[in-house]
Amino acid sequence: MVAGRYRPGLLHLAAGIDLPGSFDAGAHLELALLAERGGLDFVTLDDSPGRPGPDALDVLCRVAPATRRIGLVPTIPAARAEPVRVRDAVVTLDWVSGGRAGWRGDVSGKKEGEAEEGESLRGCCVRVVDATEGHSRAVAARCADVALVRVARPEEAAAVRTELRELAAESGRGPDALRVLVSLLIDLGDGEYAAEPGYGGGGPRPTARGPLYRGGPVDLAELVAGWHAGGAADGFHLVPVEPRRDLERLVNGTVGLLQHRGLFRTFYPGSTLRDHLGLARSARQYVMTGATPGGAAEGQGALCKRGLNLYG
Repeated sequence: MVAGRYRPGLLHLAAGIDLPGSFDAGAHLELALLAERGGLDFVTLDDSPGRPGPDALDVLCRVAPATRRIGLVPTIPAARAEPVRVRDAVVTLDWVSGGRAGWRGDVSGKKEGEAEEGESLRGCCVRVVDATEGHSRAVAARCADVALVRVARPEEAAAVRTELRELAAESGRGPDALRVLVSLLIDLGDGEYAAEPGYGGGGPRPTARGPLYRGGPVDLAELVAGWHAGGAADGFHLVPVEPRRDLERLVNGTVGLLQHRGLFRTFYPGSTLRDHLGLARSARQYVMTGATPGGAAEGQGALCKRGLNLYG
């Protein structure tokens, strides 16, 4: 791969860094730095209104100055936050991180206008939408940069990816402007589990929380490579069951094997999340702040210490 140039068809990998019961930015920073060492496109951090401690966006704002390339994507429960606050907070994170921010909102059960309330951020911050359900697929096709799909089999993933690309084309977008990632829970414990035909480690199995892969890092690498080569997805969003253990095994095991086989990057082709995903940059990216990417560390620290106060 040529330095500084995005290669179409590249495998994309992202990871969740949720730590149940922990809201410490330092602990999340350790995981984000580990993911960055592996060259992952971005990390996600879930949120829920009313939980103790800082919200996910505030945690990632504090993580941003200590990272250099990894994309940072908090979940923002927009139903409990005013749209103008969501916009300003996400743009603040984008400035603090030097163009590496995204945001993930819940569009299920919303009216069409409400589901597309992120229009003011289009072309600026990367929008991530869970497109598992039918209604959310239509929204993702029109508005999202990344669509997450929780499915357990490659044929299901391929069918949803095809549908999303067709819907994007019908809405006037280029299908290649949308990245479709399969979202899996991963349990990379010591035990290996019986394999299903053609897939190592037993393959993903449906659970109440979503499809779960349980097995070893080597078999997970085979699964990722096989699904991607078969056109089932543009990549994977992998959510560790035990973050500290599983993310380390993901990066040092699965990602290392994929890199060794030339299937995943060994360096970042650019500096922004849009660069990592191969999405066009926009001149709107810093229009709200008048800032340039990766502003002075002093300014970044001041923004983080002030807090984003998303829910008022």
